[in-house]
This record gives sequence, C-alpha cells and structure tokens, in this order.
Amino acid sequence: MERVITELAITVDRSSPVPLYYQLAAELRRAIAEGRLVKGGFLDNELELAEVWQMSRPTVRRAIQELVDAGLLVRQRGVGTQVVNDELRPKVRLTSLYDDLLAVDGDPTTTVITHERVIADTTVSAGLALALGSTVVHTERCRLSAGRRLAVLRNWLTIDAAGELTTTQLVGNGLYALLRARGIWPHYAVQRIGARTAGPTDAALLDLPVGAPLLTVHRVMQDKSGTRIDVGDHVYDASAYSMEMAIVES
Repeated sequence: MERVITELAITVDRSSPVPLYYQLAAELRRAIAEGRLVKGGFLDNELELAEVWQMSRPTVRRAIQELVDAGLLVRQRGVGTQVVNDELRPKVRLTSLYDDLLAVDGDPTTTVITHERVIADTTVSAGLALALGSTVVHTERCRLSAGRRLAVLRNWLTIDAAGELTTTQLVGNGLYALLRARGIWPHYAVQRIGARTAGPTDAALLDLPVGAPLLTVHRVMQDKSGTRIDVGDHVYDASAYSMEMAIVES
C-alpha cells in the first residue's frame, strides 16, 4: 500500500478571510492535478497530517471531505483514504469559476470593474425576492486565467449577504469563498445556460471582436437557510471555456 508522504508542501495564508480547510482543500486539489499526490496512493491518518501541517484535526478532516465529495478521494473502512482522482461525479457541485480554476491550477486573477450599492431592477428584485426599490450590492469583475481574459462576472447580492465586502477582497478571492468566510454558505442554485454574440462592451472587456461567441450563465443562488442571496449574470469567452457535467441514471 503506497502511502502519501506527509512532508507534502502545503501553503496557506492564515491571515486570509478564506477558511483554512478551504485553502487546504485547494492545495490538495492542486497536488492531485500536478501528480504530487498520485492516483492509488493513500493519505496518512488525519492526526499525522494535522501535526505535520500544523492545523487542527477538524480542519484536515473537513478539507479531506471536500475532496471525497468531489470524487478525488475515497474513504475505505479499515484501509484509509485513497487518491482516486475520479473525474466522474455523481452530481453537479455548486462552485465558482475561481474555485474551478484553482482546482486545475488555472492561476486565476481578477479585475474589479464595479463594486457599489444600487437600486435593484425588476429582474434582480424578482430573483432575490425583494421589494421593488430595494438596495443591493452590485459587483462586476473580469476573471483572467494565466493572463487571458476569460469571463465577465456580474453579481447582485443582498445587503445582508454582502456585508462589508471590499474591492480588495474581491481582487484576491473568489466570491463564494468570501461568503463562506462570513458564515454564509452557497447551497442551492437554479441556473440557465445559453449563448449569444459579444456586443461592444463585453467584447472590449474580454479583448474579443464584436460578434464573437459567448457562453452565458444566469444563476440565482440560495444559502443553506433557503434565503436567496445572489443573482449572477456571467459571460464567458466560448473559445476558452466550456462546461462539463456528469449525468447518471437515478
């Protein structure tokens, strides 16, 4: 039985608002993607890993469970936790583009275009189940991967969900990670995927010619209490980004 070396280099930022377990899970995902955690290998037990990485056992356990849920690790009673790196997942998981790029070492960076309080229009009010004229927090960001402009992300959050969210935080972190750090857990979303051509604004933001094909995603997201907290309208450069999901028979 091949054991995973406990001396695996793990780097986390303890001053970051992103929870440690989430950072650790992202580091483990990256190690699997790069082959530093090889398929078929077994993790050492949580106590040993917690000691080596100077983290609490619950933090290590939760990070490992994230990867179990993602299909990258599997727990075997009496045997241990094995790296399987199984791309086929039994359900579509609620992640952000930042999460997805981190998982494949996509080197995500962000330019914040807009971050302000605005009056919700009819579509946003209906999506968030708010009264017309309600104030929400609007963010518009351009997400890059390895320096390439990949997507324009427009989100409208309730005041309670956004809290004291800052432009600096949005530059250095994914939106969902920032919400989790505040104890707000993205849990359920209804999304509509479509396509259109780029108009002048999106073409300029994505460094594309007018008329270039775009993938579009409209998403309304709830937290674990069932409260609607976010409406997102996102556009992606269709030549650089695609969506993949596993479909299984129920």
